Amino acid sequence: MAIPAFNFQPRLIPSLLILGVMLPLFLSLGIWQIDRAQQKRTLANTMETRRKLPPEMLQQKKISADELEFRTLTVTGHFVPEKQIIISNRKYLGKPGFHIITPLQIEGSTRHILINRGWVAGTGSSLPAIETPTHIITLTGEINIPSAPAIELEFDKHASSLWPFLTLNNFASWSNLEITPFIMLLSANSPHGFVRSWESARPGEGMHLGYATQWFAFALLAFLLWLKLSLTRTNSIASGVSR
Repeated sequence: MAIPAFNFQPRLIPSLLILGVMLPLFLSLGIWQIDRAQQKRTLANTMETRRKLPPEMLQQKKISADELEFRTLTVTGHFVPEKQIIISNRKYLGKPGFHIITPLQIEGSTRHILINRGWVAGTGSSLPAIETPTHIITLTGEINIPSAPAIELEFDKHASSLWPFLTLNNFASWSNLEITPFIMLLSANSPHGFVRSWESARPGEGMHLGYATQWFAFALLAFLLWLKLSLTRTNSIASGVSR
């Protein structure tokens, strides 16, 4: 019986392409997705822990936004209605509308905190009528750090109080107010708000683990392909059985 014989002789081009490019790329992408999953897991644990803490008063001293994110805080001050903006294209239960963002000057301080007072129905550039008190009030809500959209298009901030999105840098440069590096999502039991249904889902890590498995599988397939290309068949070795 003839036994196939193979000679292991890696070739230059496949080795450079697979071992030098494809394999490191697939492995690094898999490791990156594992790291992203760990980040989501850490974020979810932080959210869960901080949301269980009792409400605290917002201190006048400057505190890191990262230390306060997801915490429930209470703040006393007065609204500054002339610096109020309206964020367009916000949906609630599939209906179009706006988010109302009103700065509140913190009592005894020159700083302001932006309050997202919730959602109101509306479409296009027809702005809703918003009642905003100016007396001293106390509000409670969850601290949030707004993120810029993936594609941050330029718009004329001075043309209208209707904005397509909110970033703290844009608001600070437009309003000339000293603002905190975070905003407050007004709680459902606080006054002077509208429809409030804030996203509170736990960040998922499963998607990243799935992507990591995919990239590691690609790495394995690339390595097996390199092995196949490195093996060349030689003359068969004869094998016999004597009696």
